[in-house]
Parts: sequence; C-alpha cells; structure tokens
Amino acid sequence: MRLSRSFGKTLRDAPADAETASHKYLIRAAFVQQVAAGIYSYLPLGQRSLTKISNIIREEMDRAGAQEVSMPVVQPRELWERSGRADTYQPPLASLKDRRGRDMVLAPTHEETTTFMAAANLESYRDLPFNLYQIQTKFRDEARPRAGLLRVREFEMKDAYSFDKDEDGLDVSFQAMAAAYHRIFKRAGIDVKMVEADSGPIGGKDSNEFVLLAESGEDTIFVCSDENCSYAANAEKAEFKKPAAESEEPRDLEEVHTPGIKTIEGLAKFLEMPVSKTVKAVFYAPEKSTGDGIVFVSIRGDLEVNETKLRNAMGGAEPRLATPAEVAAAGLVAGSASAIGLDADDGPRSRVKITSIVDDSVVDSPNLVAGANKTDYHFKNSNYGRDFTGDIVTDIALAREGDACPNDCEGHLVAHRGVEVGHIFKLGTKYSEAMGATFIDEDGSEKYALMGCYGIGVGRLLAATIEANHDDKGMILPRVIAPYEVYLAGLNTNDETVVASAAKFYEDLSSAGVEVLYDDRDVPPGVKFNDADLIGLPLRVVVSSRGLTNGEIEMKRRDADEATMAPLADGVEAVKAALDG
Repeated sequence: MRLSRSFGKTLRDAPADAETASHKYLIRAAFVQQVAAGIYSYLPLGQRSLTKISNIIREEMDRAGAQEVSMPVVQPRELWERSGRADTYQPPLASLKDRRGRDMVLAPTHEETTTFMAAANLESYRDLPFNLYQIQTKFRDEARPRAGLLRVREFEMKDAYSFDKDEDGLDVSFQAMAAAYHRIFKRAGIDVKMVEADSGPIGGKDSNEFVLLAESGEDTIFVCSDENCSYAANAEKAEFKKPAAESEEPRDLEEVHTPGIKTIEGLAKFLEMPVSKTVKAVFYAPEKSTGDGIVFVSIRGDLEVNETKLRNAMGGAEPRLATPAEVAAAGLVAGSASAIGLDADDGPRSRVKITSIVDDSVVDSPNLVAGANKTDYHFKNSNYGRDFTGDIVTDIALAREGDACPNDCEGHLVAHRGVEVGHIFKLGTKYSEAMGATFIDEDGSEKYALMGCYGIGVGRLLAATIEANHDDKGMILPRVIAPYEVYLAGLNTNDETVVASAAKFYEDLSSAGVEVLYDDRDVPPGVKFNDADLIGLPLRVVVSSRGLTNGEIEMKRRDADEATMAPLADGVEAVKAALDG
C-alpha cells in the first residue's frame, strides 16, 4: 500500500483526554477514530491489525476443537428474562423496540443466545461435548469509558461456550481453553498472568482472568512475592491469611463508657488497644434483594469490607452503604452498634429485616470490643457464638499489599496494576437450567448440560499489546499483528532515480510476499522517520540518494537502536532475514 493513497492521516498531537500509550498512539497513527465516547471506527491500518489478531484467535480456537458460529447482536429481551438477567445485568442492557413493538436488546454477551441454540440441537449425551465460538460485535453502555480501546462501549469480542455432560468434561474443556488462551497471548506478543477472578454478572462458580501487568490497567492484581508460589488474583477475589488472634479464655462481657467515640481508630486509642481487638459494624442496603432491610456486616477493626465478596455472600445483590436515615429507622446506633442483641424482643429485628453477615476473622478472635448499641457505650470481651451470631459467616475482607499469601508459603501479596485481556468461566448449569438445555444421559435420565464461557476482547488485546510494546516515539508492533511488515521510505523524492528505485523495490518486496507500507509522499525525511516510529512497523527500509551511490539500502528494526546497510541487489532477501531476526 502506498501511504499517499492510504486512508487516514497521522497526527502530531494526541487527544487531550488520552492518558495511556495505546490511546495516544492508536489515534495519532490513524489506526482508530473516535465517533463518540467509547465508540471507535477502525481505519485501514487498525482494521488490518484487528484482522490479524482475529485470525490468530480463530486458528487457536479451531486447534482447540471449537466450532465457529455467528449470533445476532440484536436479541429478544425475552431471552434475558428467561435467564433472569434482564434487569440485573450491569451495565444495564441497551434496549429498543422493533417495528412490531417487541422489546429487543443490544447484546453485551451471548450466554442466553448460545444456550437457546444449544437447547434446540441437544438431545443425547452422544451430542456432547461441543464448543461454539464467534468473533462478534458487543455493546455495553459503560458509564465511564476510558483509555481508548481499553474500556469502550462497542467492541469486537471472541466469546466461546462449551457444553459438557459432567464436571470432569467441563474441567477438560476449561483447561483446553486456558491452554489456547496462553498460546494466543504469546503469539500476540504479550506476557500475561492467569489470575483468580470474580465471575461478576456472568455468574458461575469459578473464573480466571488473563492479565497484562501494566500501570495503565484499571484492575488491581495481587501476586505472591515468593517466586516459587504461583498465587495471583484480582483484588475483587484475592484471599489472604488473616493475622491470627492470640489464644485466650473468654472473659465476661463488660460495658464501658466511651464518650464521643465514633470511629474504630478513636475507640482503639481511647481503650489503649490495637484495632485488631475491635469489631467494626458496617451497614448496607441491597439495591436488589428479596425484601427491604439492612445487611449488618461485622468485621474485625483492622480489616476493610470487600464489596465484591459481600455481593456474592448476599446472593448477587449489589450492596450500597445504608443511609443515616435507614440506619436510624432500624434502631441501630451508628458508631456504637454491634450484632449483640439483634434478636432481642425490642431489638432492631423487631423493626426491620436484618441479615447479619460476619467475616470469619471475628469468629476466631476472642474478647473483642464491640458496640453496646447505645450512644457513647461499648462492650469489652464480646465473643462470637456466646454473645452474638451471624446468618452468614464467610470471608468478606479486602486484601491489601503486604498481607500474607493464602498459600502454604512464606510470601506476601504484592499489588500491581493490570489490563484484563481475557476471562474464562465455569458456568455450570446456571444458563442450561434457565434455558432448558437438557440431554438424555446413558442411564436414561434427563440432565442439564454443564457450560463454560470464554472471552477475549479483540480491540482490547490490540491496545494491551501496544501498552506492552512502545516507547516515547510510538508503537513497536510485533510482526504477527502489525498492519504491514515493512515501512519503506523513499527520500529525496525530487530525485527521479530514488523514486524509480524505491517504487521498483516496493514491487519486488510485494511480489515476494512481504507486506509493505510504501511512504511515497512528497514530505521531508524527518516527517517520514517520525511516522515510521509512530506507526511502529517491525522494519524500516530507506532508499536514498546517498545509499544508491553505493548500491545500498538502509534497514532498521523498530526495536533496535542502530541501522544497517544491505546491497540493493540482495535487498529482498536482506529484508526477509531482518524480519526473521
């Protein structure tokens, strides 16, 4: 392709809102153009890279035994009502009505449609296993799209869905997809970590993210400091060893006057004890639940609530902090509350529905200070099981850097920023039950198919690759995803010999199967060199008057500091060797 005929123009300056390298360079290099917040057009250079990434994904999906399909972007809302996600999916579904008044949605993902399709074609265990994938447009109406292609509203995504007859089969499918994902990312030129993750609105019991560690990422990833330990998890999911409380015999409950104390830190200071010897009460009101009420959270004072873990403990209801009015209406005393006395005849549960959720740290810690449920008073020596209990006891604590790794090692958690580039889930029967995807097993019984779900954002993978491969001049694109392999520049375009030689060399390279972007523009050499660095093709080749005097061309790999000279007569082979090197 002659650059003079290529659609799109490079820009000297990045958009004012561009914060990440990929956002700056994709815009400046004319790979993408913003249409609206979080919505982009791919220009020819960007589309070529996107196609190459898609082809890598296709090859590895086919290698793993998945079959390509194509499902509609516009879907009947009733499918989502059958799965129970029509009103709970976040961000909310983008909806419309067709000309007949039927409610439709723009698909943010395709679990419902895939399961609907599988249910119509699944009869016997002999039909299993199978794995269906597509590379399809998705739309999610994100509240805060950011960082160019890293967080968008409309995007290309590879999603795959496996169907198996039992847990063993699901494990095999899950591991096959994990292996395929590792190959995809390695071929794309990035080093990723597979980390434990929360399943979020997709659902299911187990999930793993594939994350590029990068400062531009919006996720926090915890990795164990022990090089022999493989623990890695998203902050939403991360576990840790909680400092063990000292063993001591339960002492009698004692009410103490704590005038003006409203915070855990103030309480610990007033009583001259560590915050780990206190119980913190936090009040939530679920946005969507089976009824009105308060979620009363009890957690040790030195820990913070992980609201993702809390959401899962609440059965998927999104938590929000209760308002002072809601707390007061329940008869709870902010700053002096505890789960002690919730069930008293005139206690808070006599006024409002309360779900008590207790972090497991509280259960194992004796003689804690807790609120006395009246202003300016607390209890010393509260003990779980004797003085109060919880409806749910589980881990709801937020991991922090420096916390002890949950594995049996000597390491601690180290925080990194990360970009999620892929996510795999074990869905189980969540969707097959809702959508009626059943089969007759060998014993004649009817069973629900077990599903897995596997996603890669194609545009996000392009952006992530740039985050991992750039310098202060522009992109440094791996050969396999670069729109072209060679940036060929003819200098001194007023020299007919240079023009003719460069044009012939362009034809020679193209005939030899080398992908060439030929900069034939009548612009100064500095402009061509800057654009070559900005666009970031693997190899820059220069034809100039000085070089032709010696019968040579200049070659410089984008990832090298120095240029080399090669005979023009052997130029094609020299270029191929440089690309391979």
